[in-house]
Amino acid sequence: MIISSASVHEMKPPASPECDGPLLSVEELRVSFPTRNGLVKAVDGISFEVHPGRTLCVVGESGSGKSVTGKAILNILDAPGEIADGRVMLRRRNGKVMDLVRLGPKSREIREVRGAEVAMIFQEPMSSLSPVHTIGDQITESLILHLGMSKADARARCIELLTQVEIPRPETAIDQYSFEFSGGMRQRVMIAMALSCNPSVLIADEPTTALDVTTQAEVLDLIERLQVDYGMAVIFITHDMGVVAEIADDIIVMNRGVIVERGKPEAIFHNAQNDYTRMLVDSAMRLEEKSELRKAAQSEREARPAEPILTIKDLTKQYSAVKAVDGVSITLNRGESVGVVGESGSGKTTLGKCILRMIEPTSGAICYDVPGGGQVDLVKAGRKQLREVRRDIRMIFQDPMSSLNPRMTIAQSVGEPFLVNGLLSGKALDSAVAELLEMVGINPDWRERYPHAFSGGQRQRICIARAISLEPNIIVADEATAALDVSLRAQMLDLLISIQEKMGLSFLFISHDIGVIRYFCDRMVVMYRGRIVEQGDVDTVYHAPSHPYTQALLSAVLHPDPSRRGSVQRFRYNGEEEAKLAPQ
Repeated sequence: MIISSASVHEMKPPASPECDGPLLSVEELRVSFPTRNGLVKAVDGISFEVHPGRTLCVVGESGSGKSVTGKAILNILDAPGEIADGRVMLRRRNGKVMDLVRLGPKSREIREVRGAEVAMIFQEPMSSLSPVHTIGDQITESLILHLGMSKADARARCIELLTQVEIPRPETAIDQYSFEFSGGMRQRVMIAMALSCNPSVLIADEPTTALDVTTQAEVLDLIERLQVDYGMAVIFITHDMGVVAEIADDIIVMNRGVIVERGKPEAIFHNAQNDYTRMLVDSAMRLEEKSELRKAAQSEREARPAEPILTIKDLTKQYSAVKAVDGVSITLNRGESVGVVGESGSGKTTLGKCILRMIEPTSGAICYDVPGGGQVDLVKAGRKQLREVRRDIRMIFQDPMSSLNPRMTIAQSVGEPFLVNGLLSGKALDSAVAELLEMVGINPDWRERYPHAFSGGQRQRICIARAISLEPNIIVADEATAALDVSLRAQMLDLLISIQEKMGLSFLFISHDIGVIRYFCDRMVVMYRGRIVEQGDVDTVYHAPSHPYTQALLSAVLHPDPSRRGSVQRFRYNGEEEAKLAPQ
């Protein structure tokens, strides 16, 4: 059974007329961070307004000043940041207009505003929620503090909020902890917390980053539905142009702390005046089609007979009563890129880790065809044999920051595989590291720096250099571009394709982003609750999906074109047909 879900845009009423006046006005805001090398102007004289019932999207790459702007509005800047100048004028419920900047970050007045009249959904729900307090305790705290509710009333209101954001079994969930929830459920809890006191202004800082497409669509619909119910003004901070095209009423584009362009969605996407804005839109549009590099590589490979390099047969990984991977069979050919797509919890990452035996499979076979002859079943391989195979099969992890040791220089991190395997040392090692860094677009002169000195995109390039250091035959890439800006994402995918062509690599590319899979991969495998429900050529699966779950995934994909807003009916697959469908 498929449940249709109409877009919220179909029911969104006309925004409040501008004559009502803005709820929030930011005027010539400047935020500075003193450093040893001088003053960094994170936000440099920006001004904008947000009106009741309207969504203002703040767009830009990492480091453009978007999140700092959101935090400055609530005066919750991380030290040593400070508001150097400007005003943030809030029209309160009592009709009075108040400058939030002049209140100071620790004043009683600003604490009354935070959460009650201006609320914020933070980017990373896991680090924003306390792991040692129940969900209920964290939500009821603001209800008791701002609304003076009794504990019993606050608990009842909390259950009502959890129901509103569609948390299953809210009467039980209220007493659970954040680590017991998935990423999407934690984000719903953050939304419930932010909306607990019915704020007039909601600041949403990348609330859908790294969520799978169906969860992202549900979160966006939820925010808009609640905006309709409460008449909130929403400031939505994001680098995802598909999200912007879907929800924005007004857009401001930020680059290096200043606003470079502002306007309505149609003007920004179809008639941008600024080069930086055009670059953002063009980068998003590039991911709508298969890469030209991939097309050329695919044509070359199709002219040669398919040669399997990795064959996965009936692979299963079971945790007590749950089968995280359930009878999965995939064949990866030499020089091919196979994309594995599905929602969180579909078994994608578990599959990738089973291949490298980072997780022990329960049953099945993973047959690796060794260059020069012979075959190894990785499920049965001993420690010595597995260590040798891990030179040929390498992994790129989702989070580059946690993948790199913060106490090791970049040279040490990239060079470590050579040392561990006893291959290089001394000047030869240093030369190899420099060559690898240059290959991935990192200045070799920076190799004595530490990971914190690099941007997210640069750190991911360093992780790629480390992964290809031993000249492997297979790369398992687990959400390798999930947290990158759209411009960096396209660059990173093109880099991987060029490296693939030079080295003859095969990729198993795990992602929840179907656009990325379509751009980078030759074939697509769709997983649902540990099983493969559909697989085939990328274009065939994308344009003519046969399984209802694949259809549901594709219906949730957001396109960077506001003219398509609301034109695609969304579907949610509830799994009732699952038992009738065998993996293909």
